[in-house]
Amino acid sequence: MLQNNALCVKVVVAGNDDETRREKKYYRHLEKRNISWEMIPEYHGDVETNLGTGSVFDLIVDHDGAVAKTLEYYLASNEKTEAHGAELKQALVSLKEYLLAHRIITMTLKPKNIVYPLVGAVEPRLVVIDNIGNSDFIPVCNYNDFFARKKSSGNGKSLKNQC
Repeated sequence: MLQNNALCVKVVVAGNDDETRREKKYYRHLEKRNISWEMIPEYHGDVETNLGTGSVFDLIVDHDGAVAKTLEYYLASNEKTEAHGAELKQALVSLKEYLLAHRIITMTLKPKNIVYPLVGAVEPRLVVIDNIGNSDFIPVCNYNDFFARKKSSGNGKSLKNQC
């Protein structure tokens, strides 16, 4: 098997893979739109593993090559939050702007599904690594700018009723 330290494989080990299929379909939609992959990892197809079929994505790493830690990791400790607070705030604003500008829809954003790669002197950024996409029965938001922005921004009480 070919080794590539810039990629990771996500495998469903318990339960069904409906979520994975939905997410991969949305990634293909994003590929067709030719979005920037700056704040979500690019999907590179599937590979067979000893645990079943896995989805191959970019591995998000720190400047030293270590796997980036989740936002949850930084928020779990007052010390870490204070040490990175200003950068995290800037990165959150940038992430919101990125998602809105590229009309990227996410499921529920959770700190465990977002990583904060330490990149030295480069502008801080957050990367959403899971729960990308739209679970609406008829995903109008995927194809309509107005509804996509409404859903992405969190405006409106029940966006599922609008999309």
